[in-house]
Amino acid sequence: MPQSTFKTIDSIDVSGKRVLVRVDLNVPMKNGKVTDATRIERAAPTLSELAAKGAKVIVLSHFGRPDGKRVPEMSLKPLVEPLSQALGKPVAFADDCIGPLAEEAVRVLKPGEVLLLENLRFHKEEEKNDAGFIDKLSVLGDAYVNDAFSAAHRAHASTEGLANRLPAAAGRLMQAELEALDKALGNPKRPVCAVVGGAKVSTKLDLLGNLVGKVGKLIIGGGMANTFLAAQGIKIGKSLAEKDLADTAREIMAKAKAANCEILLPVDVVVAAEFKAGAPSQVVDAKACPDDQMILDVGPKSVAVYVKQVAKCATLVWNGPLGAFEIKPFDNGTVTLARAVAEQTGAKKLLSVAGGGDTVAALAAAGVEEKFSYVSTAGGAFLEWMEGKTLPGVAALIRAA
Repeated sequence: MPQSTFKTIDSIDVSGKRVLVRVDLNVPMKNGKVTDATRIERAAPTLSELAAKGAKVIVLSHFGRPDGKRVPEMSLKPLVEPLSQALGKPVAFADDCIGPLAEEAVRVLKPGEVLLLENLRFHKEEEKNDAGFIDKLSVLGDAYVNDAFSAAHRAHASTEGLANRLPAAAGRLMQAELEALDKALGNPKRPVCAVVGGAKVSTKLDLLGNLVGKVGKLIIGGGMANTFLAAQGIKIGKSLAEKDLADTAREIMAKAKAANCEILLPVDVVVAAEFKAGAPSQVVDAKACPDDQMILDVGPKSVAVYVKQVAKCATLVWNGPLGAFEIKPFDNGTVTLARAVAEQTGAKKLLSVAGGGDTVAALAAAGVEEKFSYVSTAGGAFLEWMEGKTLPGVAALIRAA
């Protein structure tokens, strides 16, 4: 998705204007305290830039799934302090996102100031993309900025509706995400390699179907690889697999072959009798998993093959770990490949884009989260983009351009 297809905040005059900014502040919390402020920190540059340009910045976000009811534990009020810290300036708060409370809070806002409105999802109309609710939100602003790629796969009032109602642009985080994704799959430098891992093929059928037509090499790891091995008649012992998807796995392999995409499966694996820290394990040939053991990681020969293939590529996209990375030593395959990708990226030989919850955690565990070209925290939106689906929030920005 080339940058020229959507407006950025460079192209709108925000001085003295009320700017509604949709961000994603759906952060993990415990006992009323934020435990991971990554999404707040990523939202800060756009909010700070707009405030510095004299905008009256009005922040919109959802939190959790309150199902259209006011749930005290899902209030955005506890985020005022961490957001203020990230911006280096005080943030005001309104106890609603529409109506008199929100309107009065916006009315007294001065240029350069920032206001956080209450959880959008306290109103059921938000998720229904309700026209009346869009009206009530739109009267609060003169312009709209979407900086929440992670919510762009949802056609909600604050992600799609507002972009059709007000002058709209992408924030810096949205802009960076779309530019990175375009370089990775939209208009990539070839050869392109994809790494797809995780537990289940069933959750990534659309993703695999899309990728085989776009990449030259497809590395499949995790429990998904077990399903593909089993589909070829290879015994996998007690390993996690979806054997009822054997026909589907074979269809994907046939589609890949027709598209000249090479699927790389493990040639050796790490097996153990049980999945727990310190469980005795051994490396065996991928075709020699004992009946009473389970595959929990790819083996060193497999990783060596993957590293060699990645070294030949110009672009790499990654979603999902190669093994049960949460427990040592079954993190070795994921960590080794991730560090090799980071090294190639650092040497300017590779553009690397990764995303998905487990993927971000795995890269962080490998100590390379900051060493990839781009790591998306978007989860579902990143996955749908990799599946080749249209994201309503992004489509609305393109229409508004």
